[in-house]
Amino acid sequence: MQRWAGAAVSAVRRAWVSPGRERDLAVQAGKAALAAWVAWAVVGWWLAAPMAFVAPWVAVVLVESTVYRSIALGLQQLAAIAMGTVVATAVALLLGSTMVTLALVLPAVLLLGEWQRLGSQGVYAATGALFVLTGGQVSVALSAARIAEAVFGAVVGVAVNVLIRPPVYLRDARAALEDAAREAQEILDAVADALATGEWDGQAAGGWHDRAVHLGRLVDQARSAVGWSRESMRVNPRGRREWTLSPPGEADADTLTVLDYVAVHTVGVTRTVWETADRGKVTWPAAGITCAYADFLRHMARAIRLFGQTRFSPSGRDDSAEGELCEKVGELHRTLDALRRRLPGAVSDDPDALVTYGTLLAQAHRLADQLVQL
Repeated sequence: MQRWAGAAVSAVRRAWVSPGRERDLAVQAGKAALAAWVAWAVVGWWLAAPMAFVAPWVAVVLVESTVYRSIALGLQQLAAIAMGTVVATAVALLLGSTMVTLALVLPAVLLLGEWQRLGSQGVYAATGALFVLTGGQVSVALSAARIAEAVFGAVVGVAVNVLIRPPVYLRDARAALEDAAREAQEILDAVADALATGEWDGQAAGGWHDRAVHLGRLVDQARSAVGWSRESMRVNPRGRREWTLSPPGEADADTLTVLDYVAVHTVGVTRTVWETADRGKVTWPAAGITCAYADFLRHMARAIRLFGQTRFSPSGRDDSAEGELCEKVGELHRTLDALRRRLPGAVSDDPDALVTYGTLLAQAHRLADQLVQL
């Protein structure tokens, strides 16, 4: 309990001090509460509607994580509620028995809720039917009032989400991309230092490999964050103002492609080092090749750092870093060419090792090409 309390206090402090996920969540929670209050004030307090709670309930649900999602899910939810309400009302008036109607209508509307066009909101068809059949008297006028209340709640929820600090996730996407690039740089630097000094063992190599595998998950998280940032820009008036800071689009896709290559190459490098240290499956080449490969890994780590500077700078692309990146990629290619010429002689008596390192060098060439093309 004390740990949870400490985590809650830390989250509140972060939300108060600086922009971030915690502040975004707090703002969305406040907006949802405001939407519910406005919907209830109009429908419940002022108009005294028969089922006024429907309006604030729908309003809360539709203060979604993006403006586009609020609108899209709002339309789907209203369609589902209307469908369930209409079907339940018609059958109840026809049969005159609530119990019989429940038995017949609920399976039908649950099946209708599986309609692909309703998406995840299909379950609200059954909710709409239940509101009709468990709310007392059934009539066309009352059912129409319920649909109107739901429509008003949806309008309020979407309006609040659009007009009051509509959510934009460019910062989250940028942070996720930076985290992945930084982790790749740190892993490659650690492996390079260990290879150069010879001070490494199976446990350390296993740790590097675990981090490299996790790097792939960081890239997946970055891809998800980029997707959220793109969606948050759609039909978002605030998104137009944020666009100049970090416009999502082809640049993000290209960055993710490079980070995918980085993750694959880093996993390959750390797996080779780990197998050499702990499993004995691969024989590492002579010290000269090892030091040369360590230098290559250092160059790669610096290139990734420069790549991050050219892509994630808050002020836009850094021209000086761009030029330095081109120079660093040129050094990478020269180092790789030298390694490719020296490697066959260093592992001529071990075909398996030649295949392993040849694959690593091929991956490295592709990664270097990706860095210089963007």
